[in-house]
Amino acid sequence: MRWFRRRRDERPDQQDAARQAMIDDVRQRFGVQRPGSFPQQAAAVAEALTGPDGVAAAAGIVREFADSAHAEVQRLAADLSRHTGYRFVVDRANYRSVWREAAPHLRWPLFELPCGLFPYVHVAGAVRAISARVKRAPDPMRLHGHLFEILDLTVAGWEFASIRVDTDGTALAGLLISTARDLRMTMSKEPPLPPPVRELMRRNNTIDVYAPDAHRIVGAMNPGREMREVLLA
Repeated sequence: MRWFRRRRDERPDQQDAARQAMIDDVRQRFGVQRPGSFPQQAAAVAEALTGPDGVAAAAGIVREFADSAHAEVQRLAADLSRHTGYRFVVDRANYRSVWREAAPHLRWPLFELPCGLFPYVHVAGAVRAISARVKRAPDPMRLHGHLFEILDLTVAGWEFASIRVDTDGTALAGLLISTARDLRMTMSKEPPLPPPVRELMRRNNTIDVYAPDAHRIVGAMNPGREMREVLLA
């Protein structure tokens, strides 16, 4: 009972500070230059995002990553517009449209965002933490949009920016798809699927998947089929 009284008495700014401390902790402890494979680090990130503030901190990581990605794509598209004289419009609900127009001249930025979060470590771990306690995720509608934003950017990178499709990338995509499905199931009224998801679901393209540390095909992924099987089940 003391724990419940303590949580009830905490002010929102105290809770926000605790969640931000968790985010900053995993940002500093994990990443590209840290020991351990990406899956190992993602599992450790998910483990770190437990407790009363864990799901909220995990959602904060997803939000910060999505916001940083959007700002960076906008910046890169604006630079490209200045150089070409053609205005490239960034639609946060459908990144495929700007990549279809601007590729191969638009740089895909997710591996080096200013926020310092890495998709296959921090985001993958955060999404795993959300999936484990999806019913407690804050602001599910907003989180739903961020999950699909990151999925959109991930697949656009494969298709338009020559980003290597490896097991780390496909694992993240699978997590984003399944967690978005689980989140949708908690909503009293499911929101419509975003345009890029609907577009991909109409397709049936299979892509080779490489080992993360070698030029060796280890599998295949059909994004459209996986989205249909998971999101329409």
